[in-house]
Amino acid sequence: MAARSTSFRLGEEARQRLHERAEREGVSATALLERLIIEGVDTLEHPGVVYRGSGQDRRAALAGGPDVWEIVARLRELEGSEEERIATLAAETDLHPRQLRTALEFAARHPQEIEHRLVRNERAIAESREAAEQRRALLA
Repeated sequence: MAARSTSFRLGEEARQRLHERAEREGVSATALLERLIIEGVDTLEHPGVVYRGSGQDRRAALAGGPDVWEIVARLRELEGSEEERIATLAAETDLHPRQLRTALEFAARHPQEIEHRLVRNERAIAESREAAEQRRALLA
């Protein structure tokens, strides 16, 4: 999507805090503002979802719970219908089925973000297994 210029005024306190935070994160005020708007709209549309992580590695999660991609990964491992999987995961955890549905709805609206996290996690697991094999071979 091409960027388009948008003009609006910020109060002095908002402007100052935006610039201070952007400087701490090492990003432009515009980049930070864009991220805050996107994340803010997401949290309004999906109550209970928050964002965690550093500026370059932000991820959606349930407030007080796991990352959304982790929930999707576990739901994929389970058998049954969507509701059966949700019931099973709710029984395994202290998460309410409503929270799991919130995470699943977020994931459905942001499939590329979730798939990216799932692929990244699978890659990390494979690299970890390979490193363990190399250590075992070294010590054999």
